[in-house]
Amino acid sequence: MKLKPAESKLKKFQGWLLIALILSLLTPIPFSSKAQAITASGSEAPQYDVVVIGSEIQGVLLAREARNQGLKVMILDPRSRPGGELLQGQMFFLDDVNDNSKRNLVQGEIKNLFNDYKKGKIRKAGDFELYYEKLVQGIPMQSGVTIDSVSTVSGAKDKSLQSLTYRLKNGSKTTVTSRYWVENTDFNALSGKLNGKRIPGMETIYNGKKPDYMAATYMLNFKNVDWGKLHQAVLNDYPLTNVAKKYGPNTYVDWQFATGFSNITNQYKAQNSLLKLRGLNVTYQKDGEAIINGLLIYDVNPADPISVQSAVAKGRVEAPHILSFLRANIPGFAKAELNGFPDYLYIRDYNRFETQYVLDYPDLMSSRMFWDNVSIGGYPIDLQGTRTIPTGIGFGKPDHYGLPLRSFELKSYDNVLVTGKNVGATIKAYGSARIMPTTALAAQTIGIIIGREKNKRLVDLTAADFKRIHQYLAKDYKIVLS
Repeated sequence: MKLKPAESKLKKFQGWLLIALILSLLTPIPFSSKAQAITASGSEAPQYDVVVIGSEIQGVLLAREARNQGLKVMILDPRSRPGGELLQGQMFFLDDVNDNSKRNLVQGEIKNLFNDYKKGKIRKAGDFELYYEKLVQGIPMQSGVTIDSVSTVSGAKDKSLQSLTYRLKNGSKTTVTSRYWVENTDFNALSGKLNGKRIPGMETIYNGKKPDYMAATYMLNFKNVDWGKLHQAVLNDYPLTNVAKKYGPNTYVDWQFATGFSNITNQYKAQNSLLKLRGLNVTYQKDGEAIINGLLIYDVNPADPISVQSAVAKGRVEAPHILSFLRANIPGFAKAELNGFPDYLYIRDYNRFETQYVLDYPDLMSSRMFWDNVSIGGYPIDLQGTRTIPTGIGFGKPDHYGLPLRSFELKSYDNVLVTGKNVGATIKAYGSARIMPTTALAAQTIGIIIGREKNKRLVDLTAADFKRIHQYLAKDYKIVLS
């Protein structure tokens, strides 16, 4: 029977539709289009390209770059307020990174913060808050979350983290899926749930049997500081050999910063045996205000809110006693007053888990560069004190060294990244690699690579890929890693 024209067109359309359906079933699903998890209510879980756990500045930089490349990102913050150690811990003394020829190694977006910090444009809490707010602008963020559970799938080589369920303070739960997951807290909120192998910490320095960690710091704020008097008093004691003899090694004061004074601070007796006033790192914030990084608090567990609250309380109780001591012993502090208190701590060190490559001390001291560099470091190997080693210990100053992408990829997972102080490094290497501008550059670089290498998984990138990647990082972002 001869088909009518309309029937013939319909048959042809149905035939093409059947062919298209068969082809779609035979076509592999792209890596960025994983099947979504199903929530308890039966609906599909929201899907992202990048989910960052925690709001430390490093992960924010990663999320920002991925978003700038058009990816869908989300920040889930277990803390009640964003900003981590920078804002809530008020860690406003920024450590610079240089090689042994005094060439500055700070690169990327974080260099803008450091430049304005050195110029005095960013010094007070409000300045840092404005800078941070610009970074997170447009990035969805949920604070006060608790990770309830994670779901993984096994692949041919490594596992993949498929979905994560979190709950809010009101008890409501949400499940999300993502192409990549990023550990960006200072207490392993995500990586602590993934059964990784802990990298030995400070206990290895003295052959201890139990895990040990560098002390946290409670930042101290002051007003009515006569910075000119402090500066002149130290100048009057020059040359530097006399300054060191009187105040302690590495004592230095200019119109912006002051360091040292350990000969004086070593005389201070804390009210609590878990606290120690070490040598001072002081930033002058203008208008007679100054902030000091110097009060160590031992045995803080950042994963335990009660431990954190207890440490903050200890710091607040100790602050008036330190004020009295500084008034009597440090030039320019005779009329100083306390100027508020941070709500959180500067956490230097906690559990870190094995990554695809664990950076080691010989890597640093031999200036090793890697084919998959995502950052360059050069800070002194500085291990701050523990109760067992109260004054801390140093292991020299590297010239410069590379930090590979593999040191930020969690071992046994093909889509879990770590940032900041979660970097995979032995404890000696960690003493240098932990510094914020070094890990901030790594995080930003990784965010760029995730965005621009959409058709490849990070774990599949080769040395040839990184030659191309390093070229566009240098050309488009002025980030030089070779």
